[in-house]
Amino acid sequence: MDINESPGALSWRLSANPITLLTFLSFRISSLLVYLLGLLFTSNFVLIFIICILLLSFDFYYVKNIAGRRLVGLRWWNEIDQNGNGKWVFESAPQPNEPGGKLVNATDKRFFWLALYAQPALWVALAVVAVVRLEFIWLTLVVIALVLTITNALAFSRCDKFSQASGLVERGLYSGSLARNVGGALVSRFFNR
Repeated sequence: MDINESPGALSWRLSANPITLLTFLSFRISSLLVYLLGLLFTSNFVLIFIICILLLSFDFYYVKNIAGRRLVGLRWWNEIDQNGNGKWVFESAPQPNEPGGKLVNATDKRFFWLALYAQPALWVALAVVAVVRLEFIWLTLVVIALVLTITNALAFSRCDKFSQASGLVERGLYSGSLARNVGGALVSRFFNR
């Protein structure tokens, strides 16, 4: 480790999970590169479409089920009940102060969130390029990419907000001050009646 590299710096060498991080980044970058190279250097849309869809699908699955859990301790999924209604379920790893909890590496966290939000922004830019060049057939691929990447970005954003909110409640209850205040108020009301 270089002396100039601080925790949270964008260097894969500081990652706690370098293989997961590099795989995550390679899926994110490869779909964009294949699309760009296909748009610029080939007229075989079907081949580029199939390769991009496969890479985007692998990326979606890998981010949702592996990278999110290993890099930032978050996971989400959608459950369908018996009535056919969908419900999003968010899961977060235990906090460092809880049993089985561990601290999330700052570098992994920074890479994850940066790549999670940058990819949809790049696909939007590619949508603009496709419209300007009047390549509307390529726009179909961009729309599919946007749906997959924005779904992951929104789900992980909600998952992160959910984990922060539940962490605040748990810290308040574990510290005992909230529990003592609520318990004391209930006891005093019971005896004051």
